Amino acid sequence: MNNDIDSAKRTIDKEINALRTMENEFDENLTKALDLLQNTKGRVIVTGMGKSGHIARKIAATFASTGTPSFFVHPGEASHGDLGMFTQNDSVIAISNGGESKELSDILVYCKRFNIPLISITKNPESSLGKAGDILLRLPDCGEACPLGLAPTSSTTATIVLGDVLAVALMERKGFSKTDYKQRHPGGKLGAILRKVSDLMHKGDEVPLVGMNTSMQEALLVMTSKMLGCVGVIDSAGNLQGIITDGDLRRCLSPDVLSKKVSEVMTHNPKTISPDVLAVEALNTMNNTGKGITQLFVIENNKPIGIIHIHDCLRAGVA
Repeated sequence: MNNDIDSAKRTIDKEINALRTMENEFDENLTKALDLLQNTKGRVIVTGMGKSGHIARKIAATFASTGTPSFFVHPGEASHGDLGMFTQNDSVIAISNGGESKELSDILVYCKRFNIPLISITKNPESSLGKAGDILLRLPDCGEACPLGLAPTSSTTATIVLGDVLAVALMERKGFSKTDYKQRHPGGKLGAILRKVSDLMHKGDEVPLVGMNTSMQEALLVMTSKMLGCVGVIDSAGNLQGIITDGDLRRCLSPDVLSKKVSEVMTHNPKTISPDVLAVEALNTMNNTGKGITQLFVIENNKPIGIIHIHDCLRAGVA
């Protein structure tokens, strides 16, 4: 067991060392590469062979999901027709640790022939790929973490981190927001977490509202018909003044409660929320008040435009 842990630590140390080396070797080429990628009018095409190809797929996917349109092209398929995917509005990132992947040669020639900008990612600036690129992003030449020094380990880690460096810097340059991210991730748990209150709230006739002078008997009918466990109380200007919940009814239960006006029973200044905040924030507000809140009125300019229930959040997978 100790030998396994020692091996794990050696591997991690070697890969960290590669990352530190790369960190200390960044130069003006990084800024040039980012300028090129940011100003690309078409797509960023990422390519590589073998393990570099697997990393290239991940980099392209990260670019595409963070505001930089991108896709992966396999070098072998490129030589058999997929070069037709390349246009002069695109830019290309080609990856090869040693820089001599023969399968990349047709792509390099095509980029030169049609003046398509090429970013080379390799540890060897004197290699075919290193010399072909308009911009060179150099990988650290620190050897692999593999005990044979052969299996791509440190080099693939450095490459994937370099891809993340480019993607994150482009996000920051473009001011890429949570809203932008949500548009590209509508599915799954991530899509649910990024949904806004306005995406889930009840609105229009579904919102239970009554006036200040409404009797409790009428308010109870509205509350029952809307089935959200509450009713909002608004003044003559349409501003939200209070709320009556199932809990309020239980606390105020008396023989004459139905003859009272809602203004006598309601809770003043109820918790509310904006339509533009994330639904997960609404859920946190309901869970953390300590008062067992299960619904929030959605407010704009103090006027209720909707209502969100805790069950709406749970059904949407926001938790």
